[in-house]
Amino acid sequence: MATHWVKARQTKFAAYAATYVLVVIAVIVVVNVLAERYNKSYDATANKRYSLSEQTAKIVKGLKQDATITYFNPTTRFAEGKDLLEEYKNLSPKVKIEYLDPEKNPIRARELGIHNFVNTAVVQVGSRKEEAKTMTEEGITGAFIRDLKNNTRTVCFVTGSGEHQLDASDGDGLSQFKELLARDDYQTETVDLLQKLQVPNECTTLVVAGPTRNYVQPEVDAIKKYVEDGGRAFFMLDAPLQLGHITVADNDALTGLLQSWGVTLDKDLILDPVGQVLGLGPEFALVQNYGSQPIVDEMKRSRTPTGFPLARSIEIKNADKTSIDKLLDSSGNAFAKTDLSSSHINSRDPNNKKGPLTIGVAGTYNTGKEKSQGRFVVIGSSGWLTNGLIGQLGNSDLALNSVNWLSSDEDLISIRPKPPENRRVSMTQRQFNAVLVTSQFILPLIVVVAGVGVWWKRR
Repeated sequence: MATHWVKARQTKFAAYAATYVLVVIAVIVVVNVLAERYNKSYDATANKRYSLSEQTAKIVKGLKQDATITYFNPTTRFAEGKDLLEEYKNLSPKVKIEYLDPEKNPIRARELGIHNFVNTAVVQVGSRKEEAKTMTEEGITGAFIRDLKNNTRTVCFVTGSGEHQLDASDGDGLSQFKELLARDDYQTETVDLLQKLQVPNECTTLVVAGPTRNYVQPEVDAIKKYVEDGGRAFFMLDAPLQLGHITVADNDALTGLLQSWGVTLDKDLILDPVGQVLGLGPEFALVQNYGSQPIVDEMKRSRTPTGFPLARSIEIKNADKTSIDKLLDSSGNAFAKTDLSSSHINSRDPNNKKGPLTIGVAGTYNTGKEKSQGRFVVIGSSGWLTNGLIGQLGNSDLALNSVNWLSSDEDLISIRPKPPENRRVSMTQRQFNAVLVTSQFILPLIVVVAGVGVWWKRR
């Protein structure tokens, strides 16, 4: 009788069902235990919208001392900041998160200098503490940077010879670049070298952004002395075009200084048919070929493209006291024409220089003094830095990485967080009507017909 009961169909079914239930319960328990111990997630979005950037990861993972992020919000609203803050905690065991209700802990809030008690955070690294300007990755990582970089760093922009204007908000201005520098905690100011004939001492980095008129010799001498005494300079010089309203001076005095350092800026214009694939003109050089240098190492690894309008080619050689590295080259399909007073393009002209052509380089100057090395970056284009183009491709990363390297802030060099992409689907009225009819009528009708068919067959 017992044997018959064990072999009964109902008994086997019950045993199978119990086994399945136990397996499911065991899996759920294991998953919950692992989820409690290891907080892991996968971001499938195209631009990693829900992941912290490489810059943030580099900064947080490189912490040498404990850090605490204190988050202030009413207890019922802690969830507003928890997801983002837990991502920081997962990057390093040195990061601790403290959630405080300012109404329940007013003294602690006052100690940290908090005045806005709703959805704000204070980042403390060692004895230094900074309030996040916004409850975003940029705001919190910016607070980390201000904690770690306790010295004032000023980027000075030369003005007075037709350069791009730092505060201008039009397409040719640099106001967006100024905002990006502020996020990395750089101060900015303009300098007129003709007034003082020297670079101010507070300048950590000097920027020459696309002058259209010639620098006079005293200005060039001031730049020369600054770099050769251990200063840092960022040069962006366009092709010296002479086309109607587009007139760019040769700037022989300044290019002569760069040539003495081993960087020769040729008087030509790079034309790149690859840019036309993206709907751009041939005067826009698209770059994906990078050298081996800290400024572009991350961009080379991730194959981040950059683009340069009205660019000129560069030739390099090491001089007595300088060492030069390539940063970026044009595509092999690019060529450079030397007739800069005509808009005519002849790709078969035997006088054309064939690609790939060097567009950007970085160099060091040996001052003979310990820990006082001069540095300079030279790019044969300036328009890529303007408001109209700095947000395109990887231009902003190249700009900030260059300033980071020049300022000896190599730990900040990375690929920055990108703004959310517009992923909305745009449809015509006809397409919208087709989707509406399909979803509300055709698909439900198919389900009904299939159901009737199955019922009829079983009947």
